[in-house]
Amino acid sequence: MKEVQSLLGVFTEVFGPGAAPAVVRAPGRVNLIGEHTDYNDGFVLPVAVGFSLFLAARRRKDRQVKAYAVDRQESVSFSLEDPFVYDHDHSWSNYLQGVFRVLQGARARTEAGEELPGIEVAFTGKIPPGAGLASSAALEVAAALAIQELNGLSFDRPALARICQRAENEFAGVNCGIMDQFVSLLGKAGHALFLDCRSLEYRQLPLELGEYRFLLCQSGVRHTLADSEYNRRRRECEEGTAFFSRHFPEVKSLRDLTLTQLEAYREEISPVLYRRLLHVLSENLRVEESVAALEARDLKTFGVLLNASHDSLRYLYEVSCAEIDLLVELAREVPGVLGTRLTGGGFGGCTISLVREDAVEEFSRRVLNSYQRQTGITPALYEINAAGGAELIQKGEKD
Repeated sequence: MKEVQSLLGVFTEVFGPGAAPAVVRAPGRVNLIGEHTDYNDGFVLPVAVGFSLFLAARRRKDRQVKAYAVDRQESVSFSLEDPFVYDHDHSWSNYLQGVFRVLQGARARTEAGEELPGIEVAFTGKIPPGAGLASSAALEVAAALAIQELNGLSFDRPALARICQRAENEFAGVNCGIMDQFVSLLGKAGHALFLDCRSLEYRQLPLELGEYRFLLCQSGVRHTLADSEYNRRRRECEEGTAFFSRHFPEVKSLRDLTLTQLEAYREEISPVLYRRLLHVLSENLRVEESVAALEARDLKTFGVLLNASHDSLRYLYEVSCAEIDLLVELAREVPGVLGTRLTGGGFGGCTISLVREDAVEEFSRRVLNSYQRQTGITPALYEINAAGGAELIQKGEKD
């Protein structure tokens, strides 16, 4: 594999000769439907994608971690003996620190019962930057798998997903749900992953698309308010949960709230909060309806649900933006497009469209050209195929 050989060459240049490192591949993801539901204990339907991050790591004899980001040509080091300190200059290193911090908090030990040693680690990403394909989750997952391999740890994959999510929540400062880490670890080629974000029960759903294809269109924009607005939406959902739990004790999260209950108290909450909650409740229903449609190979219904999801994200949850809405409008004008929507957290990033194979060329010409003409931004278009989850490519040699 060309990416692995190149990474191993850089690893040796940076860290010198020694024991062969463990090498891990962790994929990015695209969420087909179920947006902003994961942190509300809801349902999601993502796929792992062929865009992946590759990471090489080997143990050190001390407790220093020395990390190198190949694509950025940046180096960072920190000690596992010292308190973890957020790195504002190298934000990528916070995902590595976060994973170690959670593992140490869980009192993870090596096979010999010792504290975790330091590592030398280098990574390179083939995940398009700024596309909202969960490159941070891929880095967390790759790091966690490598640390587990090098030290003989025995966490199962759902547990590793929880560790990686906590790393992002508690140290990197992003209040994400568990979807990104979970599908990166447990994705299956040719399948979507239907995940219950409360119980972590999941099943692999075969994607039998026939003459249709998923196209991912990268808008080329990510507005600066994305992170702050994401966290604001989480707070709004927590506010809604707190309000309704006072009236309905069984409501532990928005997953438990019904549309009937929401409507009964509509006049007692703000219009903004009503819109936020209505999106989450209706989006959960759309995920379940999408699973039924895909199982029945009813792609037209699935396309209708994709369109409804975008409209809800745009008008109720208000996380779209002018560029994304333009991509959606242009895509919906192309014959052979069953549905299209924003995918990811919002305020830029990508759209996902379900397009008939013989319409792909026209989609590319009409959507990309019109978008560039109207915005001055050159978008990127990718065909998306569901890929396998993270894997150990090479075992590390014992030092």
